[in-house]
Amino acid sequence: MQFSAKVSDICKQRSACAIIAVDSKNRLTASGDALDKAGNGKLSALLKRGDLGKATASTLLIPQLDGGAERVLLVRAGGSSLSQADFRKLANASAKAVTGFKNATSYLAELTVSDADTTWQAQQLALAAGLAGYKFTRCLSDAKPNALANFTVHAADKKQLKAVQVGIDQGSAQALGSNIARELGNLPGNICTPSYLASEAKALAKKHAKLTTTVLDNKKMESLGMGAFMSVAKGSDEPAAMIAMNYKGGKAGQKPIVLVGKGITFDTGGISIKPGMQMDEMKFDMCGAASVFGVMNALVEMNAPVNVVGVVAAAENMPSGRASKPGDIVTSMSGKTIEILNTDAEGRLVLCDALTWAGKFKPSVVIDIATLTGACVIALGNHATGLYANQDKLAEELLAAGENTGDRAWRMPLWDEYHAQLKSNFADLQNIGGREAGSVTAACFLSQFAQGYKWAHLDIAGSAWNSGGAKGATGRPVPLLLQYILNKK
Repeated sequence: MQFSAKVSDICKQRSACAIIAVDSKNRLTASGDALDKAGNGKLSALLKRGDLGKATASTLLIPQLDGGAERVLLVRAGGSSLSQADFRKLANASAKAVTGFKNATSYLAELTVSDADTTWQAQQLALAAGLAGYKFTRCLSDAKPNALANFTVHAADKKQLKAVQVGIDQGSAQALGSNIARELGNLPGNICTPSYLASEAKALAKKHAKLTTTVLDNKKMESLGMGAFMSVAKGSDEPAAMIAMNYKGGKAGQKPIVLVGKGITFDTGGISIKPGMQMDEMKFDMCGAASVFGVMNALVEMNAPVNVVGVVAAAENMPSGRASKPGDIVTSMSGKTIEILNTDAEGRLVLCDALTWAGKFKPSVVIDIATLTGACVIALGNHATGLYANQDKLAEELLAAGENTGDRAWRMPLWDEYHAQLKSNFADLQNIGGREAGSVTAACFLSQFAQGYKWAHLDIAGSAWNSGGAKGATGRPVPLLLQYILNKK
C-alpha cells in the first residue's frame, strides 16, 4: 500500500472515497462544509434524515456528491474534542470501510483530539489503513486480497503538510512491521519452521547493506553451552536456529538496542503434552520472533538512524524419544543449572540462553518478547501486554510508547518474594513456580539471566493473536517497539 500526504480541495480531489467526520450535532469539519456548499446543502439534508448512527465511529457510505470523489464515507465523531481512544475508533472503522476501494483520501486529521497533534493523528490513520489492508492469502487457492492500494491523508496547508508526512511515515512503518509479523504468525508450522525463519533473516540481509545476519546451528549452540535451549530443540527432527539480525543505521560505536524474540514455531508442550483442543493455535507461539522480524523489516525500510539487533530463538517443542523429561536437569549458557519440572514451560528455556547470548552485543538495553504464559492471559486478557522491567525509566518509556500507539502494556511486579517460588532441591532453579502468579514467576526466571544490563520482558500471550472467528496474529507489539526505538534515536 502506498501512503501520501496532500493539501487537497475535497471538491476537486479525485479518489474512490473521501472520508469525512460528522460530530454529534451533525456539524461537519472544514472539508465537509466545503463539499456541502458545493452540493447546495445535499450533505446536510442527508444527515438530517438520521441514516448515520449516533454511536462514535458509526459509518455511512454514500454516492458521489458533486465532488471529485466517487463516494463519501461519513464517520460519526462525537463531540467537538475527541479522546485519543475515540479517534482510534474512527481511524479503524473508516479504514475497514474503504478496504474494498482502490484508493481513499481521509480528511479526519481536521478533527481536534485531546492531547494529540496532527502528526499523531496522521500516524493513527496510516497505521489503521495499513492494518486493515492486510489479508492472509498465501495458503488460499483462490486468493482475493483487499483492493486498497493508495491511502492519502489530507493536510490543511503546506505548513501542516510536513507534520502529516512525519505521522504517515511512522504509522505506515508500524503497519508494515505489524503485517510482516502477522504473516509469519499466521503461517502454519509445516511452512514456518526454524530453518524458514533463518532463511527469511538471511534474505533480509541480502536486500539491505546495513543489516547482517548470523545463524547458529545446533552444533554451534551446543559448543557454546546452550544446554537450556537445546533441551527444547532436541525433541524435534527440525533443526533449531539462533538468529541475530544486526542493523547498523546509527552512529558507529553506539550501543544497540537488542530485541529477543521467542520463536517456538510449534509447541506441543513436549512430554508435558497439551490438550488437543485449540492446539493448532500453537503455531502462534513464535509471535515474539515474528514481532522482531516485523520491527527489523520496518527499520531497514525507514533507513532509521538507530542500531538494533534482532535475536530470534527458533525451535520446535515436540515429544519424542529424545525429548526432555520432567525432572531432567540442564545447564544453561550462563552456567546456571535448571530443573525442568514441566516441558511445556519451554519458552523460558530457549530465552534464558538467548538473553545470555544477547550480552555479547554490548547492548544499551535488551527487550525480550514472548508468548510466554497462559497466566498472563488470565491476568490481562487480550487488551494489554504484560510488561516487566528491571529499571523504572525503561518501563515508563515502554508504557508511554504503548499509550502513544494504542498498543498498550501494563507493568507487572518483579519482587524478590516471587523468586522463592523458583527454588529447586536439585538445581540452581526450576523452570516453573507453581500456579500462583505464573506470569510473574516466569519473568522472575528470565530476570536471573538479564542481570548485566537494562532489561524488559513483554509477555504477549494474550495480545499476539485472536481466537475464534477472528483467528489470526495481531502483529503486536510491533507498534509499541517501533515507537520506543524511534523515540530513542
